[in-house]
Amino acid sequence: MPEWLALYYERPIELTHGEGRHVWDADGNRYLDFFGGILTTMTAHALPEVTKAVSEQAGRIIHSSTLYLNRPMVELAERVAALSGIPDARVFFTTSGTEANDTALLLATTYRRSNQILAMRNSYHGRSFSTVSITGNRSWSPTSLSPLQTYYVHGAVRSRGPFAHLNDADFTAACVADLEDVLGQARGGPAALIAEPIQGVGGFTAPPDGLYGAFREVLDRHGILWISDEVQTGWGRTGDHFWGWQAHAQNGPPDILTFAKGIGNGMSIGGVVARAEVMNCVDSNSISTFGGSPVTMAAGVANLAYLLEHDLQGNARRVGGLLLERLRAIAATVSAVREVRGRGLMAGLELTKPGTDQADPDAAAAVLEAARAGGLLLGKGGGHNTSVLRIAPPLSLTVAEAEEGADILAGALRGLN
Repeated sequence: MPEWLALYYERPIELTHGEGRHVWDADGNRYLDFFGGILTTMTAHALPEVTKAVSEQAGRIIHSSTLYLNRPMVELAERVAALSGIPDARVFFTTSGTEANDTALLLATTYRRSNQILAMRNSYHGRSFSTVSITGNRSWSPTSLSPLQTYYVHGAVRSRGPFAHLNDADFTAACVADLEDVLGQARGGPAALIAEPIQGVGGFTAPPDGLYGAFREVLDRHGILWISDEVQTGWGRTGDHFWGWQAHAQNGPPDILTFAKGIGNGMSIGGVVARAEVMNCVDSNSISTFGGSPVTMAAGVANLAYLLEHDLQGNARRVGGLLLERLRAIAATVSAVREVRGRGLMAGLELTKPGTDQADPDAAAAVLEAARAGGLLLGKGGGHNTSVLRIAPPLSLTVAEAEEGADILAGALRGLN
């Protein structure tokens, strides 16, 4: 394994099995999972409906590639297209969010005949050569070489930066003015703006509602496409909306939407939704060897059905709201917590050295270890100047489990005082 492969914990965990919202390691320790394989175990570990669908499909045929049709792929494409909010939508399946964003960049640059991309500061869009080149987070962008010319725009981080002191309306206006200024510097017309409605790796930061809708007015005047990276915000995780872009919908849906992670509940599914005119602009042959695999598609169909039938978006709103209230109450007693932010079952706790705005990655690592010792798995993230604990459990989390996790986290945080 490469030296640069990131692993959590001083003594890395080998997870062997899971059930519901819990996982077990090779030593028999049981953990409440508040990170879900990086927001990927969306409904539950070992969900019977998904495991049954995978097993039955594997007993028929495991692989065929997109050169051949398979019924689960068509069925999932139809459901995703209908849910996307994009008119006359077309769906292409990939194996990851990185590959989905890579495909979105291919579509946008082909459609617009431009290699210029607008991206948000503090963003993360994947680990391929093209996606690291539009990632505005230096911790995850190992090279400055790029096939694209990228311009970075303010707006995705509400509580830091030069506009943090403004109210929401003035913050949005300042970011729109910044976008206009950036476009004045770009030579030619950028192909697209790509943005996460809530930044994932960047520490669950978000702009005021409506900011990307305000951006859309500017983009439309210039013919620039809007790509909404829903790899972490999709499928109802934010509670208030099924897609993150819907908090910015005053000027319509995005031209392109990318998704991955949760839809497969651990199976490798990513994809792109775009209006037909954009999706069909590619005039060369293209396939996906493993995208649209019968087994992964069967898992996606079963998982999405479970999500909708059990109103897990509503559960994310209700239980997530209670969890956020509890986290804010805990944070009020811990001087190292600068901010608690989030929406639904997507919460971030930013840690700093007490009395300052200086990031404290050592504190984040200490809390991660202490929470593990207490039986709770968390995530972490943040930009170049932030340290954030990330909380994103399966959307079926119960109130009792939310209380249990909050209690364990409270003990881990108070160890910093």
